[in-house]
This record gives sequence, C-alpha cells and structure tokens, in this order.
Amino acid sequence: MKTLIRNAKLVNQGQIRQQDLLIDAGRIARIDDTITPDANTKVIDADGKYLIPGMIDDQVHFREPGFPNKGNIGSESRACVAGGITSFMEMPNVNPQTTTLEALEDKYALAATKAVANFSFYLGATNDNLEVIKRLDPNQACGVKTFMGASTGNMLVDNIEALEGIFANAPTLIATHCEDTPTITEQEELARAKYGDDVPMELHGEIRSREACYKSSSLAVELAKKHQARLHVLHLTTAEELEMFKPAKQLSQLSSANITAEVCVHHLYFNDSDYTRLGSQIKCNPSVKKQSDKMALIKAVNDNVIDIIATDHAPHTWDEKQNKYFNAPSGVPLVQHALLSLLEHYHNGLFTLEKIVEKTSHAVAERYQLADRGYLREGYHADLVLLDLDSPYTVTKDNLLYHCKWSPFEGHQFNSSIAATWVNGTLMFDGTNIVDNQLGERLAFNRD
Repeated sequence: MKTLIRNAKLVNQGQIRQQDLLIDAGRIARIDDTITPDANTKVIDADGKYLIPGMIDDQVHFREPGFPNKGNIGSESRACVAGGITSFMEMPNVNPQTTTLEALEDKYALAATKAVANFSFYLGATNDNLEVIKRLDPNQACGVKTFMGASTGNMLVDNIEALEGIFANAPTLIATHCEDTPTITEQEELARAKYGDDVPMELHGEIRSREACYKSSSLAVELAKKHQARLHVLHLTTAEELEMFKPAKQLSQLSSANITAEVCVHHLYFNDSDYTRLGSQIKCNPSVKKQSDKMALIKAVNDNVIDIIATDHAPHTWDEKQNKYFNAPSGVPLVQHALLSLLEHYHNGLFTLEKIVEKTSHAVAERYQLADRGYLREGYHADLVLLDLDSPYTVTKDNLLYHCKWSPFEGHQFNSSIAATWVNGTLMFDGTNIVDNQLGERLAFNRD
C-alpha cells in the first residue's frame, strides 16, 4: 500500500510550497503539485498542515544497556517518534561503556530489536583506547564522542597526549562535551564551603561556569585546527564561545567543514531564572545560563554560526532528581517536546520554519554525511512529520512516553502539536498514539 499525503505545505531547503507527496516502499516516490492516486494508495488529506523531514537528533542518552530504571531504547525511541524525531544518535556513557568495537556492535544489535526510530551510535573515547579508535570504520559509527569534561561516569579524557592522539587519528567526526573539570571542581569547593550540602540549584550555572566551558571548547578548537580534525562541539551555552565559530557556514560546506557547533533545545528555551521554579529538573551539563546567553544562541542559529540543534536527552528517575545539589544527577528528558519547544520560537517570531528544518534535519544529514535522509526529496527515505501549528498541545504525566515519566514541561501548553510521524514510510504516530511497532533502521553514511 502506497501513501499519498495531499494538500500539505512542504518545508524543505529554505522554501514552503503546497504540494502532494507520495510514499512507496518506504521512500518518497514523488513530489508534485498534484498527484492522482491509484487503487493501491491510501490518501491522507493534510488540510494545509506543514510537512517537514523528521528531526535527526545527533545527541541522546537512552541509558541502555546498564540503567533500565532511567530509560531504554524502546521507550525513548517511542518518545522520539511522538515528538517528530525519526532518527537518533546515541552516546557511549552506558554500562558497559561503548568504548570497544565489540560493545558498539552489541549496541547496534540491541537497537535492531527495540528502536522504532532510525539509529546510530558513537564510539566513546577514553585516555587509553586510541588503538580502538584507529580501527573504527568511518561508516561504523556516527562519530567519536570525547568527554573533555567529566559529565557522567569515568569517561573524562583529560590527558593532553591522549587528546592529541584522538584529534590526529580519529577516522570520523569527533563530537566533544567541553567543560574544564578543574575549573568546575574549584567552584564546587567554594560552594560547599559556603553552603555545605545545601547548595542552591540556582548556583548550577555559576558552578558549571562559562569560564569552564570556554576554556575547554577553545582547547577543542585549537586541537582541531592543529590536526585538521573534523570537530563538532556539542551543546554550546555561552555568548563568548560563539566567537570561535565565525564565519558562518552554509549547508553545502558542512560535510567537509573542519569545525562545526551545536546548541540544544533547552539552552534555547530556559535561562537561569527558571532554576527558581524548576530546580533540578533543568540541572544539566553544561548548565543553563543567562537570558543574554540564550538570546545570543538564538541569534547564532539565525546567523548560521551554530549549525545544528539537538536535545542531549538524558533521563533520570524522579526520585534521583529530588536529591540535594551534589547528589541530584544532571540531565533532562527532552525528545518528546524538542520540536514543539522550537516551534514556540516560530510563534514568537524568533525562528522561521525553514530555519528550524535546516538546523534539525538538513544540517545534521550534511554534517554527518547521512545517506538519503534529512530532506523531502524523491528517492529519500520517507521520514516525515506533519505539524499542526494551530492545535495546542498540553504536556501531562499521562501523555509522557519517557520511561522516567517526568518532564520540565509538564503542565505547559505548547501552541503547536505533532499531527503525525512516518518512519521509513510507516505511519508510527497519529497525533495521539504510537500506532505501529515497525522497527527503525541502522543509519547509513556516505563516507570514504
């Protein structure tokens, strides 16, 4: 059975055009002003809603294997699909850590039985696995994740010789978490000396400070320039860091770019005044910072200084989050509401729909050299999302699909809703429920 989506406003490559789109055998078979269906075609009238390529989230933590109480590939990929994310790239700080080629392939095998969105995984870097990184096939992983600041677990790469080796030899893109650990430790000690164990959550942005971010991200940029490495700096949070990523890049330059940058949806949505209301719910690393930083990041997206928008989805249990500052883990569940939060910026006149699609789909496909995804193009995989910009959506505990069953957006009403999501041509979400359990596919890359 083919599927014809009629009367949709297609958002693609900087344009919005009302056209029909035909899905056949999991791919986009035809895009035209008018398509006449045959007897073997299911017709869906989009009624003027907006059709976009599914978001490709290049930064998630699904907690499997190792932490089933927080999240798993099945639950979190369903939350992705309900949020309009059709493909994800998942991080290596699980248990066992994804720091060997064997662990990497084990993870792919696990996802092939559980993920309802398309998937890829990072190989994790450590101070002593350079030989493993050298053996990595460039098409085997989305990238090499390097924690240049301890965030979770013991994957901190703090040996400068190890970093030099990684940047000189990594066969694929290096994605970095940049925070300088000694700078953070110093601020933690000062806070503990003043407050003991009762450090206010409002100080998180000062403890995981802008200085810690800049010191580490500038080192990453320096190493990338020195070794001509392909560097992607994840989750920028400060106005100062943006100065390192000019001049702006165009989509056509991303596949060969030396250095690119990313921002996450929560750093575009929240600011440090929200700690008073939400506390540990928005405690994340790197931290949510000032309103001025948030506005600088939004401007950098529009100016193409920032190339990609992602989530850094990182669920923890509600009970864990109720601990005092030093024991409350950092991380926020976000995939189900990432696109909806970005559409708030559209409604507020800060982003265009075209810019949102560029940063969540086109640019990710280009930077990671994905095969046949990220655009509304004939022959491409039919990873599609239908947006209803006029139908509000309220986040409740009952409609959360995260395994952890909480969200900083609970009780919030967004101005838009996800009307439908297709993954590889299969309708997976109908605007209310997950309607199919068709499994996603391993992402393929066009790399030499």
